[in-house]
Amino acid sequence: MIKAIAIDDEPPALKVIESFCTEVNFIELQKTFTSPRDALKYLAKFPVDLLFLDINMPSLSGIDLYKEVRQDTMAIFTTAHSEHAVEGFNLNAVDFLLKPFTLERFVQAVNKANDFYQFQHPSLGTIPQFLFVRADYSLIKIPIADILFIEGLDDYLKIHIYNQKMVVARMTMKSILDKLPANDFIRVHRSYIISFSRIGSVRNKSIVISGVEIPIGASYEENLRRMLKGQ
Repeated sequence: MIKAIAIDDEPPALKVIESFCTEVNFIELQKTFTSPRDALKYLAKFPVDLLFLDINMPSLSGIDLYKEVRQDTMAIFTTAHSEHAVEGFNLNAVDFLLKPFTLERFVQAVNKANDFYQFQHPSLGTIPQFLFVRADYSLIKIPIADILFIEGLDDYLKIHIYNQKMVVARMTMKSILDKLPANDFIRVHRSYIISFSRIGSVRNKSIVISGVEIPIGASYEENLRRMLKGQ
């Protein structure tokens, strides 16, 4: 179960969240608060996994409250003002709900939180099936098996995915490589990480994946050769 609390200075908004939480079986809404400061005092004693946070509150905004939370806690921001979305996502929010939101949209947001929670707390011996990256002011779930190759460009990565639109994320090559299964992905160039199972052919100093020719860097050749030999 994902332990959660909700904070909003408007009681009717909290009633909506309370009602919607009863419609899902993996959220335990422990308490609701109209006072951000009371919520912070509670969190200091009883950490939770997820916050439903209204952004536009008079005494302390949801953005500022989240900055004061010491634990690694997920957040779903709620607000009637869409212009706050960018700042919310810059704080690594799981999702952003624009009031008034429907039950369907709420379920979509909490399912995303649940997926991310399972990703962060895998069962012992579980092999990750998905990668989560932040792009386009959203937390995007990518099936690892569908990744073709990853292209590095300055501080950004282009994640090329089978039968899907390419995802552009602000990450380093090292950080994304650390999240991928070591036996399935290999860096073949300072600007390219490939899915080993997606290799179509290897010709001279290049690899072909889905018709795209990817160069092999000199310093990565030996490691690739070992993988190709199954060593």
